[in-house]
Amino acid sequence: MRTLEYNDLNGRSPFKKWFDGLIAEAAAKVTAAVTRMGLGNLSNVKSVGAGVLEFRIDFGPGYRIYFAKDGSELIILVGGGSKKSQQEDIVTAKERWADHKKRTAALKKEQRTKKRKK
Repeated sequence: MRTLEYNDLNGRSPFKKWFDGLIAEAAAKVTAAVTRMGLGNLSNVKSVGAGVLEFRIDFGPGYRIYFAKDGSELIILVGGGSKKSQQEDIVTAKERWADHKKRTAALKKEQRTKKRKK
């Protein structure tokens, strides 16, 4: 499974921004979790609604990785957080996932239109 990061309209990855602020040991745990996700191991995952999933990491303040699956072969990382900010992080992750789907659909529509004009 491929793993990609969601990018906002300015091309920035909120996941990367969150990840870059982690201490080294936490970053290592998150990296291991993302690797497991890419291999299809979603054992620490639960749905938080609207197509967004939460991977729980039992370390420190209870880190969370928020992502969605785009088909069966692609994981989109939409954010990260901790147990303390969980509710706010879930709302934000859902907004980002909705934005990703909207922009992807618009891009596909544009590509279909271009193909028809050829």
